[in-house]
Amino acid sequence: MPQRIANIGSLSLSGDHLFLIAGPCVIESQDLCRRIAEHLKNVAEQHRVAVVFKASYDKANRTSTKSFRGVGMAKGLKILAAIREEFGLPVLSDVHTPEEATEAGLVLDCLQIPAFLCRQTDLVQAAAKAGKAVNLKKGQFLAPWDIRTSSPRRSRRAPSRSS
Repeated sequence: MPQRIANIGSLSLSGDHLFLIAGPCVIESQDLCRRIAEHLKNVAEQHRVAVVFKASYDKANRTSTKSFRGVGMAKGLKILAAIREEFGLPVLSDVHTPEEATEAGLVLDCLQIPAFLCRQTDLVQAAAKAGKAVNLKKGQFLAPWDIRTSSPRRSRRAPSRSS
């Protein structure tokens, strides 16, 4: 079987080499993102490991409506673009709607589909159409082999039935 390679920003990632997707769960401030990105950049250089900076501008799947969700898409994308520019790290964030995927795809190096949304066909297809790598998280409600049918590359249209 040929080796699969994912191009995320300037990185070419495969199963042959360890890489990290790391960062704060949610963007709280640009300063916090900068401090974490600086540390991750140092770790990447010291240990010769590829790092993709991940931070969500909106955590739309909180268990409480009172939980902090993030700084919002517009501000969050500006912060992520600044992180990429300053530290040279590719950036990733969650997207929740097809419209978000289209807009975020203009800035992000990788779009992440949250586990609870992994079966939302319109969202997965919009993320793929953005032309960037897609990190499709597997929902706990799926068997490992079932996530393959959610993948934009593996999706197959069911044959139409003729009467």
